[in-house]
Amino acid sequence: MQSRARAELFLFSITFIWGSTFVVSKYLLGFVTPLAYIAVRFAIATLIFSAIFFRRVRAMTTSSLLKGGILGGLLFFGFATQTIGLQYTTASKSAFITGMMVVFTPICQLVIERRAPKLGNIVGVVLVTFGLYLLTSPAGAEFNLGDGLNLLCAASFALYIVYLDIFSKEADSAQLTLMQFITCTVLGALGSGFFERVTFTTSGEVLLALGYLIIFATIIALYIQARFQKDTTPTRSAIIFSIEPVIAATIAYFALGEFIGTLGIVGGGLIVAGLLVSELSPA
Repeated sequence: MQSRARAELFLFSITFIWGSTFVVSKYLLGFVTPLAYIAVRFAIATLIFSAIFFRRVRAMTTSSLLKGGILGGLLFFGFATQTIGLQYTTASKSAFITGMMVVFTPICQLVIERRAPKLGNIVGVVLVTFGLYLLTSPAGAEFNLGDGLNLLCAASFALYIVYLDIFSKEADSAQLTLMQFITCTVLGALGSGFFERVTFTTSGEVLLALGYLIIFATIIALYIQARFQKDTTPTRSAIIFSIEPVIAATIAYFALGEFIGTLGIVGGGLIVAGLLVSELSPA
C-alpha cells in the first residue's frame, strides 16, 4: 500500500509537467516540423540520459533492448500522432482527446493482462469520460483531422501504459527508458527524412522551450513513469494522467487565450472527481 501510494504520488507529479507540454509543443511547431522535432528532442535526451545512467545502461540486456524497443515504438506513434495533430486542433482540445486513454486503458488491461479494473476505478473512468466530453464538445468545433490523430494517440498511450506495467516488472527501468529514447530518435529521423520538408528555425525562446521539454517532459517524466508504473495498475495510472487536460486547459487559457466555457469547467471538475473516486477506492 505504501509503495503504491508513493508511486501514484510520483505519477501525479509528472502530470503537471505533461499538462504544460501541449502549449509548449504548439508553440514549437511554429518553428520546426513535427517528426524532426521528435527526433531532435529524443536524440538530445538520449545523450544526456546515457551520461547520467552510464553504468546501468552500458549493461543493456537483450530483454531490455527488445522490450524498450516495443515501448519506444508505441511511444513514438503516440507522440507523432499527437504532435502532427496539434497542427490542426487547439492545445486544450488535443489534451482533452489524449485524455481518452482513460477509456482505452482498462480495455487494454483486460485484454492483455486479463485483469479487470475494480469498481471504484470503473466509476472513476465513467466520471472522467463524461468530464472529457464536456471539456471537448461544448466549444462547438467540429471533429477534425487533428482530433482524429489525437484519438489514435490516446489508444497508443493506453497500450503503452499496459505494456510498461508488464515490462517494468521484468527489466531495468533505466535501460527501458534509454531504449525508448533511442527508438523514438531513429523513427523520428526516418519519418522526417521520408515524409517532411524539414524546417528548424532556432531562437533563444525556441531553444529554451525545447530544453524544457527534453529535461522535464522527456528525461525526468518518462524515467519516473518507467520506474514507478509497476507499483500501481494501468487503469489507476490512466485516471491519474487524466488530470492533464485540466492543467493544459488552464495554461492554454492564460498563454493562448483558448476558452472552454462553463461546461468545460464543469467537465474539469468531473475529471478531478473521477480521480478522487479512483484514488480513494481499494486497490
